[in-house]
Amino acid sequence: MTALRTGRVSSRFGSSRLARKATPYGFVAPTAILLIALMVVPIVLVISYSVSTGSITSKDAPFTGITNYVTLLTNPDFWNAALNTLVFTVSSVVAHLLIGLGFSLMLNSRLLGSVPRAIFRVIYILPWLFTAAIIAVLWRLLLDPQGVVNYLLQAVHLAGSPIAWFGDPGAALFAVTVMNIWAGYPFFMISLLAGLQGVPADLYEAARVDGASGFQQFLSVTLPQLRPIIISMAMLDVLWTTQQFALIWLTTGGGPISVTEMLSTFTYKLAFTGFDFSMAATSAVIVLIFSLIVAIFYVRSQRSES
Repeated sequence: MTALRTGRVSSRFGSSRLARKATPYGFVAPTAILLIALMVVPIVLVISYSVSTGSITSKDAPFTGITNYVTLLTNPDFWNAALNTLVFTVSSVVAHLLIGLGFSLMLNSRLLGSVPRAIFRVIYILPWLFTAAIIAVLWRLLLDPQGVVNYLLQAVHLAGSPIAWFGDPGAALFAVTVMNIWAGYPFFMISLLAGLQGVPADLYEAARVDGASGFQQFLSVTLPQLRPIIISMAMLDVLWTTQQFALIWLTTGGGPISVTEMLSTFTYKLAFTGFDFSMAATSAVIVLIFSLIVAIFYVRSQRSES
């Protein structure tokens, strides 16, 4: 009888111990299942499509290895889209940083009263509240040949005739870049403003005591304090901007004559215009590899900050 009781106690103790060990995994399990179903499985499928021919459209797609990658990397249209994406991304990220920093410094300045500061905050954050569809429609109206922008340019004699901003090969990439800059700078502005408000006032006091001018305080105090935020925001912005699709597709569709073709629109057209899902998957995998490289640097920067 004693042995039986001892066995029951040890069995209960063992089961409760097992339950305690399994509890954390139970909490994590729903998230893990969602990640596997929504991220891991699609990524594995896309990679498998990229190493075969006739994916999705063919029942038995033959394995081709790296043939699709060689074909894509020797395609001039791919490199044109990559170059456009590079110009678009670098210009947007740099402009986002400069405009966001400028506005955040202004909103953090003591020269502004509380009421003007609140009004400017509302105005400057508006682009971030609009959806991509609203932004595209708004800028199509503004940059229409008979729109406000052309009217103002002609009124001040900066343009002799209306410019078809989204239809002119010489102006289309500039137009979509400006549109993306306008839509994305509030993210930098808000983040940098939060960073500025967290800079200790003692640092500025010490700099003033040492005789530092306002610009010297900016270089020696403000920028070093904002450096972690700037690096993090820049990396995130690179990831988001290289994958920008909606604004391009709703305005130029990658045209005219592919001057605004980005990797996102190029991949989309391969899949849903040319129905070449294998090449589209190959392009998507290349973009994924680039995104992973940037993500690795982002994670490393976050770890170094902590």
